[in-house]
Amino acid sequence: MEYVQDMEKFIPEKLKTLSAVLPAPLYVVGGSVRDFLAGHARAEGDFSDWDVCAPVLPETFAATAEKCGFLVHSVYKNTGTVKLTDPSGTGVEFSPFRSDEYVRGTHTPAAVWFTQDIVLDAKRRDFTCNAVYYDIKNHSFVDPLGGMSDIAAKRMRTVRESGRVFGEDGLRLLRLARQCGQLGFTPDEETLCGARQNAALIRDIVPERIFAELKLMLCADEKYGVGDGHYRALRVLDQTRVLDEILPELAAGRGMEQPAAFHAYDVLEHSLRCVLYAPASVRFAALLHDAGKPFCKHRDGNFYLHPEEGATLSDAILSRLKAPVKLKAQTRELVLWHMYDMLCDVREKKLRRFFVEHSSLLDELISLKQADYSACKDDLSSAPTVARWRELLTRMRAENAPFSLRDLRVTGKDILQAGLPASYAGKVLHALLLHCAAAPQDNRADRLIRIAFGAYNDLKAAEKAKGGGEAESRAQEKKDDGGTQKNG
Repeated sequence: MEYVQDMEKFIPEKLKTLSAVLPAPLYVVGGSVRDFLAGHARAEGDFSDWDVCAPVLPETFAATAEKCGFLVHSVYKNTGTVKLTDPSGTGVEFSPFRSDEYVRGTHTPAAVWFTQDIVLDAKRRDFTCNAVYYDIKNHSFVDPLGGMSDIAAKRMRTVRESGRVFGEDGLRLLRLARQCGQLGFTPDEETLCGARQNAALIRDIVPERIFAELKLMLCADEKYGVGDGHYRALRVLDQTRVLDEILPELAAGRGMEQPAAFHAYDVLEHSLRCVLYAPASVRFAALLHDAGKPFCKHRDGNFYLHPEEGATLSDAILSRLKAPVKLKAQTRELVLWHMYDMLCDVREKKLRRFFVEHSSLLDELISLKQADYSACKDDLSSAPTVARWRELLTRMRAENAPFSLRDLRVTGKDILQAGLPASYAGKVLHALLLHCAAAPQDNRADRLIRIAFGAYNDLKAAEKAKGGGEAESRAQEKKDDGGTQKNG
């Protein structure tokens, strides 16, 4: 590699000072070295924190670092880890050369001992690409396990026999997928085999950590600009069968055929490709949009109700993973409506009202629909539904159609002053909003007040006929029966 001189530019001056006085070589190790050699860092300031190690005891390191101006925050006696920052606030984490012993799947070492042997230190890590060292004082790379050639080949390989590496810590199963996606690396067959053998160990990882790693995978393309990084990460989860453990509802679509006229892939691969084509804002919904298909296929023999069942399943899945409430709600709605107007047969008035009812998620729903369409046969042209929706939205905006109550020319105060009951003011305003979505020309104060009385009467009549419930919907929809969701 020709990067030795360039690497020197990245090392903070305080680390250089520390390496000069420490009674043993000080090495940078881990992600910063790996990313530099992989070509993912070529500007000063790319690294905000550093992992360093040396064959010295943590007490010696901490005392020397303080003399050099570092602020020591904590020292962990069991592992020897020292966390500190330099005067500029740059974070540094030090570990002495050590070797670990694990109880299968426990994630935390059962025993730790310090060593002078850099090879033993390298072998306690996970992948060879993360076990390349840079000797700060001597300006040289040290590569005990051949990690530099693996980085050059974009290959992910475990530091020891893969079954043992993954058997020690189930979190490494997720790190494998995430780093393959972020770096654009490919695991070798032995690494994949070891991960498959230990896939069940993911059950030992808490749901919050699984969700956090999955979230990073779904935006893996953004880390270093690997265009299909998010798809690569998910494919590794599929290949290792870790997907079956964390998202069994999704994995159930593996090998499940779809109508050849519309789909080139089975249900699972289509879902992964939907993520590939989706913007980051809707990738959880893209991943889960067809989660209801395997459920419906096994229960009904068809996919007809998969949006409704998928919405319920997406909520259950994200609850299981302890996902944020806002993400759960958004994903549920996007999954529920992702097939709406697929055949472009919903009547325009009803579609206009749908746009207003779902205005807060409309951009995301359009993005999901486009990704879903592209994932069917890798077709990047505009989806027919998306083209229709965008054209209608353009017309509605040109007509100044209201999309929220703020856009109406009357307020709740106006409704009360007209003599309508306060208990109906909100429902009447919402009815006026939906009316003006279909008839923007009626968005005038005098006209809206007259319509408000009719809307109030419709609401009262609907409540009397149905005992409440869907009164507002009935008042607005009346005889406008529109289109329905179809199977896809």
